[in-house]
Amino acid sequence: MRKLDVEGRKIPLDKEGYLRELCDWSPSVAVQLARAEGIELTEAHWEVIKLLQEFYRRFELSPAMRPLVHYIRQHLGADKGRSIYLMQLFPPSPAKIASKIAGLPKPTNCL
Repeated sequence: MRKLDVEGRKIPLDKEGYLRELCDWSPSVAVQLARAEGIELTEAHWEVIKLLQEFYRRFELSPAMRPLVHYIRQHLGADKGRSIYLMQLFPPSPAKIASKIAGLPKPTNCL
């Protein structure tokens, strides 16, 4: 089993690097998960992460790309609610990578 070492805690991950337990998520864990993906989190990333977590609390699932774009557009406007914007933040697969960093399960219809 893979583990992420964050502030002296060993956080269990699945084989694809997603948290095994959602309750293990913290901002420090997000920073480490992002680093493993080669991403340095900025305020723009945190905006999306917070909305993803809100989406998960509301619908009890991680969104695929199309619903993610729609949800971001509803809450952050047309400039940020675009696939290209999300690709710049969370390459190469925004729905998968952003969900992973947000501590959520892998979206079910993402390969």
